[in-house]
Amino acid sequence: MAKAAKKKSNKVTPLMQQYAQVKAKHPDALLLFRVGDFYETFGEDAVKAAQTLGIIQTSRNNGGSDVELAGFPYHSLDMYLPRLVKAGFRVAICEQLEKPSKEKKIVKRGVTEIVTPGLAVGDKMLEHKSNNYLACVSFAGGKKGNHGLALLDISTGEFVCAEGPGDYVDKLLQSFQPKEVLISKGRKKEFLGYFGDRFYLTPRDEWIFTTDYTQEKLLKQFNAASLKGFGIEKMELAQIAAGAILHYLETTENKNLQHITRINRLANDRYVWLDRFTIRNLELLHSPHDNGVPLVQVMDQTVTPMGGRLLRKWVVLPLLDHKAIKRRHTVVRAFVDDAVLLQDLDEHLRKIGDLERLISKVPLGKINPREIRALANALCALSPIKTLLESTGNETLAQLANKLDALPAVCDEIDRQLMEAPAVNLHKGGVIADGFDPALDELRDITRNGKSMLAGIQQREAERTGISSLKIGFNNVFGYYLEVTNKYKDQAPEEWTRKQTLTNAERYITEELKVLEDKILNAEDKILQREEELYEELVVWLQQFISPVQHNAGLVGQIDCLLSFAKLANRNRYVEPVLDESKDIEIVQGRHPVIEKQLAVGEQYVPNDVSLDPDGQQIIMITGPNMSGKSALLRQTALICLMAQMGSFVPAERVRLGLIDRVFTRVGASDNISSGESTFMVEMNETASIMNNITDRSLILLDEIGRGTSTFDGISIAWAIAEYLHSNGKTRPKTLFATHYHELNELGDRLERINNFNVAIKEHANKIIFLRKLVAGGSQHSFGIHVAQMAGMPREIVRRATDILAQLESQHIEGTDGSPLPRRGAGGEASGADAGAGEVEQQGPQARPVAASTFSQPAPQLSIFETVDPTAGRIKAALEEININNMTPIECMMKLNELRGLLEE
Repeated sequence: MAKAAKKKSNKVTPLMQQYAQVKAKHPDALLLFRVGDFYETFGEDAVKAAQTLGIIQTSRNNGGSDVELAGFPYHSLDMYLPRLVKAGFRVAICEQLEKPSKEKKIVKRGVTEIVTPGLAVGDKMLEHKSNNYLACVSFAGGKKGNHGLALLDISTGEFVCAEGPGDYVDKLLQSFQPKEVLISKGRKKEFLGYFGDRFYLTPRDEWIFTTDYTQEKLLKQFNAASLKGFGIEKMELAQIAAGAILHYLETTENKNLQHITRINRLANDRYVWLDRFTIRNLELLHSPHDNGVPLVQVMDQTVTPMGGRLLRKWVVLPLLDHKAIKRRHTVVRAFVDDAVLLQDLDEHLRKIGDLERLISKVPLGKINPREIRALANALCALSPIKTLLESTGNETLAQLANKLDALPAVCDEIDRQLMEAPAVNLHKGGVIADGFDPALDELRDITRNGKSMLAGIQQREAERTGISSLKIGFNNVFGYYLEVTNKYKDQAPEEWTRKQTLTNAERYITEELKVLEDKILNAEDKILQREEELYEELVVWLQQFISPVQHNAGLVGQIDCLLSFAKLANRNRYVEPVLDESKDIEIVQGRHPVIEKQLAVGEQYVPNDVSLDPDGQQIIMITGPNMSGKSALLRQTALICLMAQMGSFVPAERVRLGLIDRVFTRVGASDNISSGESTFMVEMNETASIMNNITDRSLILLDEIGRGTSTFDGISIAWAIAEYLHSNGKTRPKTLFATHYHELNELGDRLERINNFNVAIKEHANKIIFLRKLVAGGSQHSFGIHVAQMAGMPREIVRRATDILAQLESQHIEGTDGSPLPRRGAGGEASGADAGAGEVEQQGPQARPVAASTFSQPAPQLSIFETVDPTAGRIKAALEEININNMTPIECMMKLNELRGLLEE
């Protein structure tokens, strides 16, 4: 008995045997196993699915043992699949590959699709105005070696690659934000060490990452003899990354990839260099704050998904080509000057929809009938756009018009084959238009007119036989029949076949009746089958137009972006920037494009002028209190320059700009605890990266350098950095340097290309009013205590801090050496022994730098911090002056009120 029980417990049902075989092929995926009208998950997958989806977890008896079970209806896949993918699961979808029948104990099943975060194509898993990139990084070896990068959006067919040092690849990863990154299994630690843990990683076998194998994949995909025509023939690492992506697509059941028709190279020298710190600090794509608004959100006035996705790329890839930027400005100017053209184009663009993703669904076999109709409508909307652009007389717009092809043959064929409003689900019918296919029309005629056909047979047979009471009926045993009462049964013709005898009647069938019965009973199934055949033929026919439709989609995206720039300019009083060959930045009455849109009703943004040039005012040292607007001023300067080089107009009264090639920022405070880096270490890492990569056309924004360490260290570092930017003898990058260290104002007197400015404030009744205006001259106060008060700091702390500050300012900070720093000449060379930010104190066991001339006052005494509350001291003094025996009750109350007033001060 025990042996028998044991044998029974080890028995596995045929269904679970099949499940185990499929699961073994995809052990790292959550398997959705189709069973009838449900997708089921088993074991650990069931536990994960139930927790993620909030569905009920039960169990199933599997030959004597229980297995966890969780499932959902098959028609709910579009609702549940996005949740699983967004939760980070790889999902394998196992379908029934044949129809169930009584003869088969178990139907054939197989995985038809694997969905991962980087391979999502369903509308509910995608954001319309954002790409969904799958990336791959290949390594040459070591952190200092070059890397290859490829990025593919399978939902649009966009395929790009690049090759370069780690910081370039890091910048591209930050810009494109891939949802999944493929790497070699042996390089995972190296990837994490260089790029961090910000990405969803999928390690793959190392043998895939070889030149010969991946190059063959690319040549086969593009049906090309070489990669020279794509400009990547010498980019071996980029080829490896791109080919590895194609291999990954094959292993995830994505084999129909006709929409991936080309691969483009991201050339480092075509775009403004923005490292990942700058992209983050300027909040170009995302804001770290809960209620923050990134630049792209303000700039995005596009009305098509293609335009929205392209704009995100333009924001992080501003141009370096003067002519290309000017072409964009010319188009924006044409739209700004012609309000009717702008409005008409906007209306037609709104009719297009997501042309790019619609055509990509064709080879993937995921396009439904209504989407094909939407594809036709989008193509039809191109004709009036083309006509409008041709009528402007603008050369650049005419060139865009010439490139547009509305593909009338495609529109006509879809109109001919599909109903005007076809069903979304092909399996429910109502897709193919009447009059297109004679066989389909006949079947539809039968379903629509079956009753009248039966009535016609009844009438003809009644007239022919003279049986006036002849009837036609139906049952499930032998279908349609002719019923004759016993009174007329002798009149039944010989060609009628008797099928049933009743008490009062006889039932017959005829050949004509059986033929019509077959047509009526099977017409619905045959209609669905015929519609599916015709629809599949239409989808295959459309594949030859993938490339021209993608070309149109790209042009529509460009037009939409430029139209968005024009709408932005009209609504926000933007002006066209003047670009020249100089290295200057001249901004008159510039504004922050994001902040000015977030102000409360009635508030107005205070504009400011900024002028920078390498020969005169190379560095502006900006001091002023917290919250006065220093950081906003820094950021708006960079944003105005970047917007200009995107091709947009800018928020200012006038802008003249010599192209910038790099923008560096060091603002804000952050740490990297997982890698053992403190806030100050992160600050120094970012600053070091800036110092090692500056050029003559760089724009540098430095905000509060050195604040992550002690005051002496911080001032010394900030001082040395400012000197280096001014006097390194190699480059003169334009720099905005905001600081709390007003001691740095002294640099404005010592170095000829550093000028001091401050953000003005007004003091009134022990309060400060921020004027937000940049004015010449340095500030001597930070007003930190006022900001603390505004933040709601307890009054006792604010009063105590005010008293301590007053006592500190009344003292002198005494240094070990009061000798002034030697002044520098025009060339920035130090005279004497001083060549750094300050001198070094040697009196203790450890030397520490001090900026000599700025620390020439006496040092504070520690006894300051040991005194009692000074307010209490004042109250004590007042009490000692009172002779309570000589005071009336009223005088006592008045004195008490006076003391209370002292406390409230």
